[in-house]
Amino acid sequence: MTVTAPGPGFRSLTTEVHDHRPTVEGTIPDWLSGTLIRNGPGRFEAGEQRVNHWFDGLAMLRRYAFADGQLRYSNRFLRTEAYEEAMDGRLTGQFGTDTRGWRRVLDTLASLGLPDPTDNANVHVARIDGEYVALTEAPRRVAFDPATLATRGEFAFDDDLSEHITAAHLVDDPHRGELVGFATQFGRTPQYHLYRVPYGRREREVIASIDARGPAYVHDCSVTADHVVIVESPLVLSVRRALNPFATGAMDMLDWQPDREARVLVVDRDTGDLVADPTFDPVFTFHHVNAYVDAGTVVLDLVEFPDGDIVDTMALDELDGEGFPAVPDAHLLRYRIDPGANTVDRRRLYDGGMEMPRVPQQVVGRQHRYAYGQATDRAGANGLVKVDCETGTAREWWERSVYVEEPIPVQRPGGDGEDDGVVLATALDTDREQTMLLVFDAATLDVLARAFLPHPEPFGFHGRFFPDP
Repeated sequence: MTVTAPGPGFRSLTTEVHDHRPTVEGTIPDWLSGTLIRNGPGRFEAGEQRVNHWFDGLAMLRRYAFADGQLRYSNRFLRTEAYEEAMDGRLTGQFGTDTRGWRRVLDTLASLGLPDPTDNANVHVARIDGEYVALTEAPRRVAFDPATLATRGEFAFDDDLSEHITAAHLVDDPHRGELVGFATQFGRTPQYHLYRVPYGRREREVIASIDARGPAYVHDCSVTADHVVIVESPLVLSVRRALNPFATGAMDMLDWQPDREARVLVVDRDTGDLVADPTFDPVFTFHHVNAYVDAGTVVLDLVEFPDGDIVDTMALDELDGEGFPAVPDAHLLRYRIDPGANTVDRRRLYDGGMEMPRVPQQVVGRQHRYAYGQATDRAGANGLVKVDCETGTAREWWERSVYVEEPIPVQRPGGDGEDDGVVLATALDTDREQTMLLVFDAATLDVLARAFLPHPEPFGFHGRFFPDP
């Protein structure tokens, strides 16, 4: 990446507001009715100590509620064990923060090797059995009130699925009325457990348990109408390193092993059969776009890094300097997987750098034409890009010093086209130290409205738009 890391995006935000009505330039469409809830780190210090890694900031929820062309904004920290300890001046062990010492040793020994997982659920959100839930990759989840963002307590599934690392990304498939995710279990034979959660239930049903190689650090997954798809990179979760009580955090478990091949796993959603597992050159991926079936071929779009170095560059001592280290950008690729031949063909769909990709909810698991994401290959900004995956063309939006975060496409109710609607994205103007909520026309990327928030938000991770019932 060549972007310059701005200070305000990694600076703690300590103020909380409720139902603030921001100043809006332009017009928010009257049909846009619902709530965007985003998650991400909001505070990076406990007493005099700062966390080491961006992924370790304390979880802060951000709520953007739309009705009748108006917007209300709220933000609130999750009141978790990690939050309470930080308020007392103590950091707890998380992704990459050094919490070595006797307390860490005793916690590790008491848990028979693996340290107790953090409840700092700062990555994503989902609606499960009517509850709104904050998620992270540690197997602890936190429920919250979608109107006030008040913490309701720990959320637990009604099952005993074994998990040591779990999915923060749950694929919400409206066509089959279920959420799909995965969990990684360590052991003599590590496994990936792929599961579904039908709407209105909180018990995970195991689709398949697949023997893992590594196991790998897997961050995301996709579904087609008939399959679950994950990509196993050679960024390995080392159990030996996990058992070291003097490790500085989960990041110490990660071991890039370029002599291993990457593998894409395609599992039948109904039978649990592994229908394809072709291997290919070692690469790493954080985020998928979408998947579907085309004449018997499984098509998977994702953003791909050439190696696992990107994880290390998210350390705050790297981000607080002159900018992200000069690691290569992720690129949008299309994988075409032939289950009969057990092969995969990979080709690039967009030459620019891209991350945080999304498609409209209505095409999840079905053939999509457009992919929206951050455009990341220009110094001093992150843009917004819309890629036409049929023609290979792209439309981009940029402004100097403006860093666009994850874009959320929302289709207009009753709209005719996949891009008939809007794209919602928060963006930080680092020169003005001002965060905006931008409303784009999904077809043209014209800015329809800018809502100016009362404070600069630290960079967050992921969110979902929940339409009003």
